[in-house]
Amino acid sequence: MFDNQPKGLYALALANTGERFGYYTMLAVFALFLRANFGLTAGEAGMIYASFLGFVYFLPLVGGILADKIGYGKCVTIGIIIMFLGYVLLAIPLGGIDNGSIALPMTAMFAALVLISLGTGLFKGNLQVMVGNLYDDPKYADRRDAAFSLFYMAINIGAMFAPTAAVKIMDWARESLHYSVNDSYHFAFMVACASLVLSIAIYYACRPWFKHVENTAKQQAAAGQKVETLTPEQTKKRIIALCLVFVVVLFFWMAFHQNGLTLTYFANEFVNPVVTGVQTMAFDIINLVLVAILVYALFGVFGKNSQKAKTIWGCVGVAVIGALAYKYFNHPAETDISAPIFQQFNPFYVVALTPVSMAIFGALAAKGKEPSAPRKIAYGMLVAGLAYVFMAFCSLPLLSPAAQELAKASGNAEFVNANVLIITYLILTFGELLLSPMGISFVSKVAPPQYKGMMMGLWFVATALGNMLVSVGGFLWGELPLWLVWTVFVGVCAIAAIFMFSIMRKLEDATK
Repeated sequence: MFDNQPKGLYALALANTGERFGYYTMLAVFALFLRANFGLTAGEAGMIYASFLGFVYFLPLVGGILADKIGYGKCVTIGIIIMFLGYVLLAIPLGGIDNGSIALPMTAMFAALVLISLGTGLFKGNLQVMVGNLYDDPKYADRRDAAFSLFYMAINIGAMFAPTAAVKIMDWARESLHYSVNDSYHFAFMVACASLVLSIAIYYACRPWFKHVENTAKQQAAAGQKVETLTPEQTKKRIIALCLVFVVVLFFWMAFHQNGLTLTYFANEFVNPVVTGVQTMAFDIINLVLVAILVYALFGVFGKNSQKAKTIWGCVGVAVIGALAYKYFNHPAETDISAPIFQQFNPFYVVALTPVSMAIFGALAAKGKEPSAPRKIAYGMLVAGLAYVFMAFCSLPLLSPAAQELAKASGNAEFVNANVLIITYLILTFGELLLSPMGISFVSKVAPPQYKGMMMGLWFVATALGNMLVSVGGFLWGELPLWLVWTVFVGVCAIAAIFMFSIMRKLEDATK
């Protein structure tokens, strides 16, 4: 899995991990911060949240177009500096409804969101273009899909720790420093500042490993490097295929990114805030890390490794099992949980299941039966729809959000077990692993050389449009029955999958 990959992949992946850790730490509490600090309704907070996500994923198009002219490396550096300034602005506690006036803090908040969005637009897509450029070398070409699976896993390592980091540092700010609940949110944003410093340090420390892929196709040609050439007809065919994929994936992100909005609202309003017994282990990030390590240890033992490597992995596995056993016999009787903590499960599943996914597709490839990247994307849409089928089924006996609020006030509210969301995130992650890393790999492979930055930017534009549509969930949240809210997302995923299968031949032809 990790063998025969260029060193530049690991450097770029780690740099991205630091940036994503900060971003997801901020995002884990952002919707709740908006409602607590500014007194916004669920719909108003949802609109700001979705608009921010939209700009974060729309501006990589601008960043990609600029990078196709001046170089990918330059844009990455400029972007991370701008992002840092945005997080600094968010980290400053300027007050809120507790202080009577929200004009200044809200203005600062919007300015911070603009800076973070712009910086991300310059950084995110262009870093992924550089990863793809590593695999234009024939020596590594057949490892492109595996590389993006590993790269995506690294993103989620940062995301896995983010909710716990946000919750823990907010608790520390309140309990040890005696800050108010609203002011404690700013400490989570300070974590994002620190993570960006680490990210840029990794980038420049390891730059010699990937400096050769920082330039555009034109710059590479001028330097005497070999660049793929396409006819106008081939270029048009590839761009059309990519645009069709972009149309489909925007609906996936509309459904998937409910994890930060309606699924978080669900966790906050409908999930029992106390877990007991062995279930408490699932809410300890150390246990999740241990389980992920155990998965990799098992692959190390049973994979195609040297006897020495298998022995080392075996010792790691035994140590992890011992640690988990100790944690099992010493787990707390009960644990209070907060809504943002559920967002740790999706990245945990990505990290733990990536080797499983790679092993499955590796086995299929060996038999000549591996699905094409477009087909994997279509399957991902179907799986995402199943997650919301499960949510709809589990929500049948529940009240509407508005009725639940009244029931809480009267002490008659009913709550579901935390396993409902834990299982939902598991199903959503299966869909994500089929769609997201494979989609990015598809773009990096199919995009015409002179438009790589733009095409990767358009991938994020599709994500942006999907994120803008996330706000639909916020406006559905209220009087409607919960099962009906989730059924909307079932329909969205099903229609997108059907469309994807209807154009499958056109998409698969573009990869030849």
